[in-house]
This record gives sequence, structure tokens and C-alpha cells, in this order.
Amino acid sequence: MTIDEKDFFLQATLRICSSLDIRTAMRRCLEYLGHIMPADWMSLNLYESGLGAVRTVAMATGSGDWKVTENISPLPQEARDFLERPDRPDVRIVNRPDLDPVTKNMQKYRDLPESSVIVVLLKIEDRQAGALVLAAQGENRYSDEHARLLSLLREPFAIALSNALTHQELLRLKDMLVEDNLYLHREIRSLSGDEIIGSDFGLKEVMELARQVAPLDSPVLLLGETGVGKEIIAHAIHSLSPRRDGPFVVVNCGAIPETLIDSELFGHEKGAFTGALTQKRGRFERANRGTILLDEIGELPPPAQVRMLRVLQSKEIERVGGSEPIAVDIRIIAATHRNLKDMVKANQFREDLWFRLNVFPVRIPPLRERKEDIAALVHHFIVRKSKELRLLKPPVLAQGAIDRLRAYSWPGNVRELENVVERAMILDKEGPLRFDHLIPIPGEPEVPPSHPRDNESLKLDEVVSSHIQRVLNMAKGKVHGPGGAAEVLGINPSTLRARMRHLGIAYGRRKRG
Repeated sequence: MTIDEKDFFLQATLRICSSLDIRTAMRRCLEYLGHIMPADWMSLNLYESGLGAVRTVAMATGSGDWKVTENISPLPQEARDFLERPDRPDVRIVNRPDLDPVTKNMQKYRDLPESSVIVVLLKIEDRQAGALVLAAQGENRYSDEHARLLSLLREPFAIALSNALTHQELLRLKDMLVEDNLYLHREIRSLSGDEIIGSDFGLKEVMELARQVAPLDSPVLLLGETGVGKEIIAHAIHSLSPRRDGPFVVVNCGAIPETLIDSELFGHEKGAFTGALTQKRGRFERANRGTILLDEIGELPPPAQVRMLRVLQSKEIERVGGSEPIAVDIRIIAATHRNLKDMVKANQFREDLWFRLNVFPVRIPPLRERKEDIAALVHHFIVRKSKELRLLKPPVLAQGAIDRLRAYSWPGNVRELENVVERAMILDKEGPLRFDHLIPIPGEPEVPPSHPRDNESLKLDEVVSSHIQRVLNMAKGKVHGPGGAAEVLGINPSTLRARMRHLGIAYGRRKRG
């Protein structure tokens, strides 16, 4: 069959350029080529020397029966050596795939049928861009004439491959921006509504220090027990600083596995380790032109402390697997509940890193040292939790409830107070809110463990029944409402009534009858 080369080039090129979707364009071209030469499937590939693998950018099949499950095909050393030879031909025919190390491995890894192939190297301005592969099932399917015709399409396919790679890069950058946007919105949502309660009372001195250091780029070390609100103070410093329009990135150093901490903080290059198929920016790069909070800095392992010291000294990082330093414009705030000075003495924390971080220490007092803020905190939590629990109106506090809260030592600080308020609102959505059964009563002695008396039952139902009747007597038979047995027991009134019916405990009309 005589082929008009100009018409062949025109018809094939029109199909290659017929769609912005490279797969659609390749499928149309494959259908056309099938009328002229054997053609069951075709693909555009890139050899990734760093990964020692071939990446398939796009693939088209005539039947649609074959699907690419992985776009990365690892190659053995023999195949890699062949692809890295500078003298390999621009066009080659492989009619015996079992004798070709690259083709044999690709078809086996992709679970494709054994096929003859034509491989055409693609170049743009004398720079190798990748390869076009056309395949047909079986051996000895292709001739030199087939290879010559396909090589005429080298330039349009090279342009199509270049455009496809550019499009994929734009999608990657778009996804990265979307990811950053979602990350920042999550951070903002997590902090929204967390106004600084107590800034005029218990936290007055802390807020004064925050206002003094906010306009500067000096490192800040926030010290305080777990749950005192170190992250909220860090965000306040960021909001008061010239970096307020930049990102605020929070890193919990104690929550990242030691094997992943370098990748999370500093990012990694593609091919840096098994599974690193794409380049990834770390938290420091995400915080560029903004603030990064290194929470629980005392949990950093020693190797990461060394790299952290370099960031503080030079404001430069290196991605895992990279060799070029990357400058980052960041403000570092560290936070910990541990005594770093004692950790330095015990050789658990680097002294030079502690000196770098301890430029401007700010101690946030625990809640037991600023009990004057409890009333404002409780009011704030009731309003916020009412919205989260979808209550029609915020419940009111019972008489003496605030005094009860102030008498408690709050080892869990503000976080524990928030949890107690939420628990009380879940148990009694209408109020008034009481907290007697949710926190220990001051001065009440702990009951030591004792052995049961000889006449004391050990059966669970009898023990529960006895306890419910004792509480009912204390509540004067009242089951529901303030001071009722359900409130004292900390359970829903309907649940208590069901339990009483099961145990045969009379109540209400049943008891009077």
C-alpha cells in the first residue's frame, strides 16, 4: 500500500492537535494509525533517571481493555544502563520483546500482552523530551517502513508531550495552592472565636509582653503547662505583627514520627526515598513570609535539633534529597510544657538551640493562678458550645456554680475547663448548669478501697439498684430536673427510668400506686 507522506503527516497531526486532553488526542491518532499499520496501543513516556523508572505521561488503547494501574514502572539495572546510553537510536523496532530489557520489563510490570513495539525518541530544540511507543500484539509485527512513517510524527508528538507535561505541572501547582488554602482555612477556623479571655486580668502581663515582641522578628519561647492556651497566644503575636497577612503554620513536634520529621519540616525532593514520587514542600516553606509555631519543641529528636539550629541561624533549609539551600523568611515561635533548662543539663536538649530559642521567653500562668478569668471563660465556652450543639439558647448557670469551679485546681487548665463545660451542656441542655458531679469536691476525703461486708451483695444489678435507691432518697424521689437523681448520677433521665424499670425500682405514679 502506497502512503502519501504529506497526507499521512497532515491527518495524524490534525488528530494529535484535536483535543486539549492528551489521551483523547492519542486515541484518535491511534485509530487513524490502525488503518495504516498494526496499532493496538500507544503511550508517551519519560525516563526518570533519579527514580530508575519510566513514567507514563499518557496512554491510549484501541479496545480499552487495558488500564494503567501505576504510571511508574521500575526498571532493572540492565534496562537503566540501556536507556542512559548516549548512542541509543532515535527510532528502533522491537519485534522480540523478550530480548529487549526495557520492553520486556515494561510489558510485564504493566500486565500488558506481549507485543512488538516501535520506540521513537522525542526531542524539542535538540533536548530529549521523552519517547513515543506504538505497540501491536504478537511478534514481528513491524517493518522498517512502519518505523519510517511513525518517525514523521516525531515533532507533533514532542509538542504534545511538552504541552501535557506543562498542563500536569499547572495542575500540580493548582493543587498545591488549593492544599495551602485549605490548610490555612483550617488553621483560621481552629482559632476563630478563640479571643484572648483574661487579657485584662490573669493574662494582662502576658498580653503586654506579646504586644512588645510582636513587631519584631525575634524568636519567642512560650512556656506553660499543657492546656493553658500557648497556641492562642502564639496566634495573637502573629496577628499583632507585620506578618499578619502571611501564613500561620502550627507544627506539633511530638506528634510527628521520628522517621518523617525531616520530610514534614523541610520537605523532600522527588526520588529522595522510596515513595517520594513528587517534590513536597515542608512546613517551613509553607510558613514563608509568615509565622511558624513549633509546639512541644522539647520533643524534637537530637538530629532534628541540629537542623533546627541551622534554620534559626541562617534562615535556610535543605529538602531531604536536595543539595541547594532554600531561603525562608519566617518568624519562629516555640512552645513547650517541659523545663528545657533541665533537659539541657540532662543532655536531652542542645544548649546552643536553647540559647537561640530563649531570646524572649513568655510564661503563661496556669488556670489555678488566674481564677479571676474563670467566669469569663465559662461564659465564652457556653456561648460557643451552644452554637456547636445547635441549642436554641445558651443555658444559664446554677446558683454557686462559678464558686464551685473556682474551688477546683484545674490540672488540665483551660482545656479541661472547656471539656467540663461541654460535658455539662451535653448532659443538661436546658440548664441550669451544675458541675458538682463532674469535678471532685474540695476537701472530700478519698474513700480507700475496702473489702465487701459479709452480707454485702457482689451482684452488679443489686449493687446498681441499691445505689440508685440511695440517690433517689437523697433527691426525695425526684428523677428529672435540677437536683434530681438523673442529674446527680450524671445520666439522661430517660436512661435512668429505663434502668429503674429493668431493676424493678418503683418511681412516680407506680410508687404511689
